Amino acid sequence: MAAKKSKKYWVGFDLGGTKMLANIFDSSFELSGRARKKTQSKDGTQSGVERIISVLGEALQDAGIQKDQLSGIGLGIPGPLDPDSGVVIDTPNLGWHNLRLREPIEAAFGCPVFIINDVDAGVFGEYRFGAGQGMRCTVGIFPGTGVGGGCVYEGQILTGKNRSCFEIGHIPVVPDGPLCGCGQRGCLETVASRLAISASAAAAVYRGEAPNLQAIAGTDLSKIRSGALSEAIRAGDAVIEEIVRNGARWLGIGVTTIINLLAPDIIVLGGGLVEAMPDIYLEEVSRVANSRVMAPLRNVTKIVVSKLGDDAVAKGAAAWAEARLNGRTQQATS
Repeated sequence: MAAKKSKKYWVGFDLGGTKMLANIFDSSFELSGRARKKTQSKDGTQSGVERIISVLGEALQDAGIQKDQLSGIGLGIPGPLDPDSGVVIDTPNLGWHNLRLREPIEAAFGCPVFIINDVDAGVFGEYRFGAGQGMRCTVGIFPGTGVGGGCVYEGQILTGKNRSCFEIGHIPVVPDGPLCGCGQRGCLETVASRLAISASAAAAVYRGEAPNLQAIAGTDLSKIRSGALSEAIRAGDAVIEEIVRNGARWLGIGVTTIINLLAPDIIVLGGGLVEAMPDIYLEEVSRVANSRVMAPLRNVTKIVVSKLGDDAVAKGAAAWAEARLNGRTQQATS
């Protein structure tokens, strides 16, 4: 126990669309403990903060360490935020607005806290430990409840002047298309997110076109998750496979835009949908992007699947906290 007390630990937190995940890492970024809870979408901001504190506390218990052994906490939060002030500006799928998140977490645990967009954290994790190691420009695109994006350029996370950016899920792709959670219409999220895909899948079940998904989840959107979609496809629901492939093709349109703008070394695809159906996503996104990108930029960017999987955001958030606290990096302002 004495040896453990002499060590310092980093915490990475991932507020996903349906989960809260806290991982404790030692100084070598080996996993020491973790805790997970479901996200309650109807929680107010106060109860949401309390749940974050609760999950972080459970992770400490799992690791067998005390608060005074923590060096820092990195919080990966969806949606636009101000990393410098620690304010979550907006979370379209959770209903949080202008939430001062850093202060109560620092007060609860007595160590520096850094907030970072969740996909920025995931991309930084891939840059430090996964598929993006050694790359000059690493872009990550994570379709899930929404569609998040992030970019690490020469070791720095690309941000705006005082807020996170790279909101690829809100690139308009369908003129006057479906209403998005952000209030606009026709965003990439409305056709490529898991919610959009699940809604189309539920309609197919209702029409009697997907008997295997009917048996697995029925028309309940809360049950038509990435794993259920994958299972239905393996069982032979051809219409569900086509719905998923169509969502992946839309994601390929977004990837095309990113390649034309940045010509990154690598684009890492992650998130629940990709983890559940990596072959479909890699095939469709690569095919669409390679066929639509400007000819001089064709085959410049490598498209791959995340190496860190479900731990990318938490590990990246912890690594970002460590890097910021030690003065090795800062946001790169666009």
